[in-house]
Amino acid sequence: MILNVPGSEPSSPSSPICSAKGCRADAVWVLAWNNPKLHTPERRKTWLACEEHRDHLSKFLSVRGFLKDVVLLAEWESAEQPPGS
Repeated sequence: MILNVPGSEPSSPSSPICSAKGCRADAVWVLAWNNPKLHTPERRKTWLACEEHRDHLSKFLSVRGFLKDVVLLAEWESAEQPPGS
């Protein structure tokens, strides 16, 4: 499954890549966030992160009070699958 998030290219069958500027590494983590001034509380936007950039991107979102969850990409994708699929 290719996520429709920064770093993923829907036309490409390759793995989603890290959202950090200039990084082309495979994503391992999903950082779920929202900006409470712009988004409803239940809305989640996502960034993808490789191992190297997970901490940096998490801190960037946390300082602003935006970070809601950090989940392994595989877990995030399996949670999106409806039961029995």
